[in-house]
Amino acid sequence: MGFEFGIIQLLVSFLGVAIGIIFGALPGMTATMAIAVFLPLTYAYDLSTSLYLLLGLYVGGISGGLVPAILINIPGTPSSVTTGFDGHPMAKRGEGVRALRIGITVSLLGGLFSLVVLWLFTPVLADLAIKFSAVEKFLIILFAMTVIAALSKGHMTKGIFAGFLGVFVSLMGVFADNQTMRLVPDLFKIGLRDGFQLLPVLIGLFAFSQLFEESELGMKQAIVKEDMLKADQTKKFSFRDLKGQTVNIIRSSAIGTFMGILPGIGGSAASLLAYSQAKNFSKEPEKLGTGAIEGLVASESSNNGLTGGALVPLLSLGIPGDSTTAVLVGAFMLQGIQVGPLFITQNPGLWRTILFGLFIANILMFIVMFYPIKYIANIIKIPKYRLYPAIILLCVVGALSTRNGNMVDVMTLILFGLVGYVFTKMKVPVTTFLIGFILGRDLEKYFVDSLKGSAGSLSVFFSRPIGNFIWVLILISLAYAYYDNRKFSNTLKKAA
Repeated sequence: MGFEFGIIQLLVSFLGVAIGIIFGALPGMTATMAIAVFLPLTYAYDLSTSLYLLLGLYVGGISGGLVPAILINIPGTPSSVTTGFDGHPMAKRGEGVRALRIGITVSLLGGLFSLVVLWLFTPVLADLAIKFSAVEKFLIILFAMTVIAALSKGHMTKGIFAGFLGVFVSLMGVFADNQTMRLVPDLFKIGLRDGFQLLPVLIGLFAFSQLFEESELGMKQAIVKEDMLKADQTKKFSFRDLKGQTVNIIRSSAIGTFMGILPGIGGSAASLLAYSQAKNFSKEPEKLGTGAIEGLVASESSNNGLTGGALVPLLSLGIPGDSTTAVLVGAFMLQGIQVGPLFITQNPGLWRTILFGLFIANILMFIVMFYPIKYIANIIKIPKYRLYPAIILLCVVGALSTRNGNMVDVMTLILFGLVGYVFTKMKVPVTTFLIGFILGRDLEKYFVDSLKGSAGSLSVFFSRPIGNFIWVLILISLAYAYYDNRKFSNTLKKAA
């Protein structure tokens, strides 16, 4: 599958960016949800064209979060958590459009910085990982499973439970003797030939569950004051606003990219770290939080730095770093492409498509948002009771398309929508379940292959230098996750 770019790809990328911005700008709807809902559309295209759509949704979804963060002080996405610290005070001063345009500009710069890092570092990691045997592949997947602990901050026991439950669920229906699930004995059966399908599971966990949650809240709509959408005549945006921010932009973009490379850290942690570093290095730290440009710059350049950074472990090692890249793994799997060490060498055309698609998505994001931002800001006024019926229709049609109209997949969609809703109520991380579900079959496959090659001896997992190094990484990852979880729990106790 070679590199492709033409008018169709450009339009698809534009569509992805525009829809992603809408999802990012509406509180409660994220880039992950956007990709999950529109994943079925990829069946209409080859993977190369589909990537333009998915990367557009990814970049647009991350970037769109700044709109509600600045205007109503509600982060549209977790990575926009610090954007409102300084963006909202600027909006209350009548500088809402100026703050939005500053955020959009540095979002572009952060996204391009992460793209360069993706281009330089992914092939290096892949060349190292290409030497892996079944043992190392099993250990890499086991290392990826430790991401579950990192993503379960404050709820580690629940997160680990959900992750391994995902592994077990992924194996249901794989063998001949477990291809029927009885929800009510002898009355209601679901045929599970080849197990639960990934697409309806994804849509159920991240889109349908959100619909249940929003329905419970009554879909109340936040009100935006009109004066926040008007540019102050004395404080219009100028590129001179970024004068003296070069070091801040580079530092914050690097922090965001690096945090994206580390699986399980997440956008909120990246923006918080970048914001705290901006405050530490600021000549006037007391101004941050009162409408300072440098705080807004740090937040938005770091969270867009995540976009390229999170793709580094995904494409080189096959490790999804967060919920959004975990959904992207699903997109590749649905097209029969295996991400991991061999991805770049076996799919050089797709690799170039990803780099170029990410570049185009960032440029389109800037064009789509920068000039008409006063009009785009009105997105947050769309009543959800009008928007969500269309999303329900898309979800059901997407599930039906999985296997040409098999109603089992619609039932799967509803079932995992309920699972995601219950998990949210119980504060069980949904992302950890998804990672376990995606990695479960490969975890079992490489474990069995390793044992076959060693006549059943478990010592094979400790017999190779690279494998022992991965064991060290696993232990470090678990130790850090345990320490971080304890620290987080103690902070919550003090706050209570």
